[in-house]
Amino acid sequence: MAILLLILLLPAGCDKKDGHKTSHPDKGMIILTTDWSGRDTNIDIPETYTVAIGEYTATVGGETNTLEHLFEPDTYPTYIYNTPEHVIISGTTVTLAADTDNRKSTETFVSASPGWLFTCATNVTIEKDTDHELTAAMQQQVRQLTLVIEPTGGTTDRIEGVEGYLSGAAATFDMDNGTHGTPSNVALTFTKITSGADAGKWSATVCLLGVAGAAQQLTAQIRFSGNSPQPVTLTSDLTAALATFNADKTKPLALGGTVAETPTGAGFTATITDWTPVHGGPVTAN
Repeated sequence: MAILLLILLLPAGCDKKDGHKTSHPDKGMIILTTDWSGRDTNIDIPETYTVAIGEYTATVGGETNTLEHLFEPDTYPTYIYNTPEHVIISGTTVTLAADTDNRKSTETFVSASPGWLFTCATNVTIEKDTDHELTAAMQQQVRQLTLVIEPTGGTTDRIEGVEGYLSGAAATFDMDNGTHGTPSNVALTFTKITSGADAGKWSATVCLLGVAGAAQQLTAQIRFSGNSPQPVTLTSDLTAALATFNADKTKPLALGGTVAETPTGAGFTATITDWTPVHGGPVTAN
């Protein structure tokens, strides 16, 4: 009977927690859920992403994960992010990869087609003897921009190509304070729209980490078949049109403008002064 009583009492002794709520009375555990609702619904949720909490770093997937680490009671800076194509992350700084196919100049050009970046930056306070349920609201940090230009004049049917670049594109983003920096250039290659209401116009689509610096300037060259007439330089200030570009990255932005030519002693120059939002145009998240 004494032996039987010992066997029955042992399990009860193992289950005793001495008043503690968890099996880790001196540390805390995190159950992380990522909320991906703040994104363009045409964009897939990343398969994997990085969780950095203090000195702890892990790569996980799915929406909910119990982190395989117990944390000492403290407040930890926390960063959650994926690392898509053409994006480099070091600490809290996001940097776009350089455009290695830059034929424009020796100035800095960044990738025109980075992958879709999502980040969350917060502080997490850990209490001992506690399982913390943390929900991270992931924010989309890359936005699609489409520029649609409508050439005018009697030589529009002879246009062979339109190429140029946009200045004032952000090459860096600080996850810690949400600021954009390092104004750089992004190449633009326009293609002719051949059907629909915008047939005859030319459009270029890029994906930007954001805009930075004092100004965003379009500089392009309109080339004609047979080099007749001579190429026309197109310039336009998009600073005002892109003033709120960094505010809502989940919505692709399309801007349209009409090209106005001006005769000069050397030929013609062209500009666009009024950019207006384009609705229902060639805007698709890719």
